[in-house]
Amino acid sequence: MKLIGFNLILLLYLIPSMTFAQNGALDKSAIPNPIFEENQDYVDLYWKAWELAWDHIKYQDGIPQSPYMDEAFSDEWIWIWDTCFMLHFCKYAPNVFPGIESLDNFYKPMHDGLTTNAAIHILDNPPLFAWTELEYYKLTNDKSRIEKLLHEQKYLQKHFNWFETAQPGFKLPNVKHYGICIKKVEDGYHWEGGRSGMDNTPRGRTGVHATKARPNNPKMLWIDAIAQQGLSASAISQLSAAIGDEELENEWLQKYNIIKDKINSLYWNEEDGIYYDINVDTKEHFKCKTPASYWPMLAGMCSKEQADKMADLIKDSDVFGGVVPWTTVSRDDADFVPENGNYWRGSVWLPTAYMGIKALEKYGYQELANVTSEKILKHMSLTYKNYTPHTIWECYSPSLPEPAKHGNKLVRPDFCGWSGLGPISLFIENVLGFYDVDAENNVVKWNKHHDTRHGIERFRFGNVTTSIIAEGDVVKVSADNPYTLVINDVDFHIEAGEQTLELKGVSTFSVIIKGDQNIKVFPNPTKDYLYIKGASQLQSNKFSINSIDGKRILKGDIKNVNGVYEVNISSLKRGVYIMKVGELYSVKVIKQRG
Repeated sequence: MKLIGFNLILLLYLIPSMTFAQNGALDKSAIPNPIFEENQDYVDLYWKAWELAWDHIKYQDGIPQSPYMDEAFSDEWIWIWDTCFMLHFCKYAPNVFPGIESLDNFYKPMHDGLTTNAAIHILDNPPLFAWTELEYYKLTNDKSRIEKLLHEQKYLQKHFNWFETAQPGFKLPNVKHYGICIKKVEDGYHWEGGRSGMDNTPRGRTGVHATKARPNNPKMLWIDAIAQQGLSASAISQLSAAIGDEELENEWLQKYNIIKDKINSLYWNEEDGIYYDINVDTKEHFKCKTPASYWPMLAGMCSKEQADKMADLIKDSDVFGGVVPWTTVSRDDADFVPENGNYWRGSVWLPTAYMGIKALEKYGYQELANVTSEKILKHMSLTYKNYTPHTIWECYSPSLPEPAKHGNKLVRPDFCGWSGLGPISLFIENVLGFYDVDAENNVVKWNKHHDTRHGIERFRFGNVTTSIIAEGDVVKVSADNPYTLVINDVDFHIEAGEQTLELKGVSTFSVIIKGDQNIKVFPNPTKDYLYIKGASQLQSNKFSINSIDGKRILKGDIKNVNGVYEVNISSLKRGVYIMKVGELYSVKVIKQRG
């Protein structure tokens, strides 16, 4: 990830000493509580990650934001892409961890000219601010932050433009930092391994093997740099739409489409089914497969056919698959180091794995995303249990349950830091299965794929706090505000309070009517008829069906056909409705297309 040279070490003595936060014990009651009886070790590792992250909340005088999230690498220096990735787990406990606030330590010195005591290690680290803000917004629905960010501060637009125009030799007078390497040309960006975050990646080599620790070919244009700029443009466009700024939305969508077209015309290799770095002069591809090739996929730049080919590489045990997926260079690459990964020569790093898994999800490869997530989490858990010291590491061996090495030295321990993405984010999103949250529309999407007792308590998004616990086909839900819970593509309207859902099979659901568990409606969803078990207990045989917004759609009598009580809803359009049966009971029903 980073190398500190002699000159950098000298600079450490010039920076004011850090005062560490006296945080006391971590208050777990303010953090979501996972339940996973299938493997309690994952739960233990989850809490270990939060405890390590808690220890890395730091204070420092003379900086824009204190306290802030420290990346677990250096007490004095801060890194852009480490911080951005950490926010993808800090977002689950925003009242406890100063995640999104930590970005001010970059925004204000870089784009407001504020003098700071914090030293920013690499100004031209991957430009991930806009993507991070978008993902944080999805969980919080904090429109006031986005309006200020885009209309007043304009930090996201400024950073995109800075990355476009910065040149080697650029120096910020108000902050200590390393020199920059980014340089835009017509068809992409010249960059460097350390600046990309993938320090000793073999990308850019000219022979079979990389002859240098960092090839840094001056002729190479980096696929991740241009794709990350496209991702930023897309995120700015989406955030603009969220606050109703159509002009800004269209402006950034146009920028995104220009980048997308360029990437697909120059960087895609149809034969190999992957994006590569290119030669600035000849446009030839530097054929070194790494997770960097998945940034265009995360940005939504692939066609379905391209995405299929990219997904196949994750399944291939000779490429990015195998016992531990998402190696940082293909397993069949000449520079792959199977024993210990040698940092970015094959180690499994959580930031690139997390990015790639989210790219798979974008194109609907949910099962593959889940399987690779659990393989990584299992690998981290086995390392935690069996390797001493028992902790979370900077990166992991691609073959054995142990930390990776950088040369002959073990990588850094207690790294939460972005390695918390595995035990926290991948656990919540892909193992437990709560893979998508839309706080703006109050929707949680759950890919339920376990039968043992599992779920999550104290899960917060927007103005909702909910608990969702499944055991077999029964799901118990409590919430302080209503929302929509989508279980395996079927919508359920969750009211404030407690309710129980009974799931019958993979796609057939029977909802237990609130108030009396002896009265059930099934099958639900249905194309035509709903049957009511226990209807003879009702004081009235009347029913009514309303739309979610309360508009009356249908009413009538529950029919008794030879002792079977039924309601014909074949005339309704496909959608979700609330049906009232008798005088006391109501239930959500899903009408499928006939």
